[in-house]
Amino acid sequence: HVQLVESGGGSVQPGGSLRLSCTASGNTINSNCLAWFRQSPGKEREGVAAVYGRGDRYYYADSVKGRFTISRNNNENAIYLQVTDLEPEDTGVYYCAAGSISHPCRAVSSDFVYWGQGTQVTV
Repeated sequence: HVQLVESGGGSVQPGGSLRLSCTASGNTINSNCLAWFRQSPGKEREGVAAVYGRGDRYYYADSVKGRFTISRNNNENAIYLQVTDLEPEDTGVYYCAAGSISHPCRAVSSDFVYWGQGTQVTV
C-alpha cells in the first residue's frame, strides 16, 4: 500500500509561483508513473503532468507546458510540481497519484490506484 501526502498549495496572485510537494510512504517500488492532477471548480479532474519510466520521461498537458515542471527525488521518496506564471484558470485542488502501468504515462486517472488528499491552489 502507498500513502501520498501533498503540501505547498496556497493563494497567489496571477503570474505567481508555487512549489507543490508530494511525499510517498509505503511500497512505492512498483509505481513507475507518478503524476499530478488537478480539479478546478465545475470541471472534471485532469492530469497536468507525469514522470515515468526510469524517471526520465515526462508528460505535460498542453495547458501547462512551459509553466509547470514535474520532478522526483527518489532519495526523499517525493515528487514535486513547480508551477509558474499562474493563471486564474489554474485554480483548483491538486492531487498527486502513483501507478504501475505498462504503456507511456499520459496522466489518465484510470491508470492510478494511489491518490493523495489534495492541496488547494487559488490564483
